[in-house]
Amino acid sequence: MKTTTLVFALFCITTTVVSQDCSKYFPMDEGTKFQITNYDKKDRASAVIDYVVKEVSGNTATMFYEMHDDKGKMITSSEYGVTCTNDGVTIDFSSMMSPEILGQYEDMEVEMSGTDLLYPNNLSVGQSLPDADVLMTVKMPPMNMKMNMNFYNRKVQGNESVTTPAGTFDCYVITYDSEAKMGFKMTNSNKLWLSEGFGMVKSETYNKKGALIGKSVLTSFTE
Repeated sequence: MKTTTLVFALFCITTTVVSQDCSKYFPMDEGTKFQITNYDKKDRASAVIDYVVKEVSGNTATMFYEMHDDKGKMITSSEYGVTCTNDGVTIDFSSMMSPEILGQYEDMEVEMSGTDLLYPNNLSVGQSLPDADVLMTVKMPPMNMKMNMNFYNRKVQGNESVTTPAGTFDCYVITYDSEAKMGFKMTNSNKLWLSEGFGMVKSETYNKKGALIGKSVLTSFTE
């Protein structure tokens, strides 16, 4: 159950991407750094993820991150790609799996496939966003373990001002449902605050009963 629950930190670590020329919501210049802190349902810090824009080539950015636990111990590090198109910003489906999940299988062969996340350049309240999904296969001979994630009912619900340790931000509020299948099914609802010029500044995940499971917050941002 812990493994599946950790999956739902996923959006919080993937939604700050690509260059200003491509998307006003995801400013990315090489060397830009930002930090996301994950909190549990009791508002205790559980992990800190430090990101840097490693490289920008044309309309594609390579994001590198390191994740540490609440005591500063390294959990995992990795990188993923983000591409800007005429439709908006697309985020590599492999990045939809949270660092907590990937860190558990870093010594194993992992394959990813699915549909990339799309964030249009022009958002408006009431707008519906495309679904996305990812299938992760972990090869553990003589058998393979498969985990399927689906993101659906994505909608721009409104506008809100949000204050975090990184500052105060005017945001679009995006809600969506997420479903994980790995021998059993787990469904959650999610809320994401997206700010022009900064990307994701806050996200929250709730269980079926509407209780908060955890949240992620932008705690620093430097260009």
